[in-house]
Amino acid sequence: MQMIIVDDEAHWVDNLSATKPWHSLGIEQVHKAYSAFEALQIIETHPIDLVISDVIMPEMTGIELIGNIRERDHKIKCIILSGHSDFEYTKEALRHQAVDYLLKPPTDQELLGAVKSAIGQLKEEWEHISSHERTEFTLRENLPLLRGQLLLSGLRGERLTDEEWSRRLANYHLPFGFGECALLLVRMEDEFGRYRNNGLHLLEYAIINIAEELLGEFANVWGVKEEHGYLAFLLQFRQEHSASFKETLLEKSAMQMQAKVKQFLEGSLSIVTTDFFQFPCELAERYSHALAYFRQIVGDEREFVIRAGDLNLQAMQGPLDVVHAPPGLKNLLEAGRWDAAEQKLIAVFAELDEKWSDSWEHCLEAGYVIAASFAHFAHRSGQTLAGLLGEEISLLQSSEAFASISRLRSWSLGCLHKLREGTSNEVKDMRSEYVRKIQTYIDAHLHQDVSLRALADHVNLHPTHLSKLYKIETGEGVSDYVFRLRMETACHMLKETEKKVYEISSEIGYLDPAYFIKVFKRQFGVTPQEYREGVGTT
Repeated sequence: MQMIIVDDEAHWVDNLSATKPWHSLGIEQVHKAYSAFEALQIIETHPIDLVISDVIMPEMTGIELIGNIRERDHKIKCIILSGHSDFEYTKEALRHQAVDYLLKPPTDQELLGAVKSAIGQLKEEWEHISSHERTEFTLRENLPLLRGQLLLSGLRGERLTDEEWSRRLANYHLPFGFGECALLLVRMEDEFGRYRNNGLHLLEYAIINIAEELLGEFANVWGVKEEHGYLAFLLQFRQEHSASFKETLLEKSAMQMQAKVKQFLEGSLSIVTTDFFQFPCELAERYSHALAYFRQIVGDEREFVIRAGDLNLQAMQGPLDVVHAPPGLKNLLEAGRWDAAEQKLIAVFAELDEKWSDSWEHCLEAGYVIAASFAHFAHRSGQTLAGLLGEEISLLQSSEAFASISRLRSWSLGCLHKLREGTSNEVKDMRSEYVRKIQTYIDAHLHQDVSLRALADHVNLHPTHLSKLYKIETGEGVSDYVFRLRMETACHMLKETEKKVYEISSEIGYLDPAYFIKVFKRQFGVTPQEYREGVGTT
């Protein structure tokens, strides 16, 4: 950090530059200027951070100097010194964002305090700029990924509030608003398979560019590759048109996309378009509908362009929603979010009761997901599901747990409670082991350092974490235990040995015998020697 001192009185400049502990404030170089013009020349050639200037100087005042500095660099901090207080000068200095206005001669406390304040402002501003620029850079670098992840979240049906949608759309510079949208789902056909291990992502990128070029003439376009390998494009028209015009334009653009990809990339596409729907609330539903069209209508046929109308499926052919919707049961169990996991199961069974009460297959599907989540949790915990569930595992092994929705509900919630109880016991066992290690260490090293930091290092925990864990498990603080043990040990040694008081003091960790005597008397109302002699004790 570099500073310049400006004054037409040379002795004042020389004295300030040489006699103050600038280096201790982080100022590595102090420049001297005997006029405002000389100061401006130095500022032109050196990275000046701070200026201390007299206010009254020939040719150019300190206030005018600050004005000139502000035209060059608004970050430089300025402190004004003046031989007399003048309200107008003070007002002008503040207008030019001077850090302080000090009367000559300032005390060291005043001057160094003003400089520290200026340095603090500089650091805060640069840290903010650095942090903001890093954030902006990171955001720019990761913007395509962030945009893609947001669209994938919407396709999967992850629940975001309207406020969260609005915030992310704005932060990611996506020109989409709540309202009417359409979705295109694009399947790259077999010709692209030869690139699977060599450049397929480049072809996908090229198709996304072609789609954005064609569709972008009339709509905002937001594309991503989704988890099934399709390319998904969300469209929002920029102008109002009739429904028939938009549908025709959408179909025409999809066919143009097919043609351009075949012409330039030598591959074919099949495309399903949706009806227009309300974004974001209906996005996941329309996406699921388009996927179903690919599975059940397009199938293995190639180079289709088709609009996803009503499938008229039988109710029993529909998919389960809640059990597969994020957050998944497996993730909730791994995170230890037991109440949320229970609510997830309740919601799963509510959907089964409402939509699939006569479908054993749906009950089986939900049961397999639940059982797999339980088994995954057990194995991640280094245990077996049979070990955690006990007799309940037999209902899973015999498939009786899947016999009905009612049976599955009872089994699932009962098993969840067992898993929770088993995990709780495991946590308690781990806490008990930590407490045992801590107390064993204290017992063996009572005469040495048994501070919270030393104990934390011994068991590889953060001191704050150790303190909370010990208090939860035992009901008392670590320091309370150390003090109680010291006093109990002192009482035993006073009664059962002939060791001197200062020896006992040292052996229980008190280096100052006088302090030990004081603490002992405060605890028991008598001195150690009086305790030994039975004075005041029964």
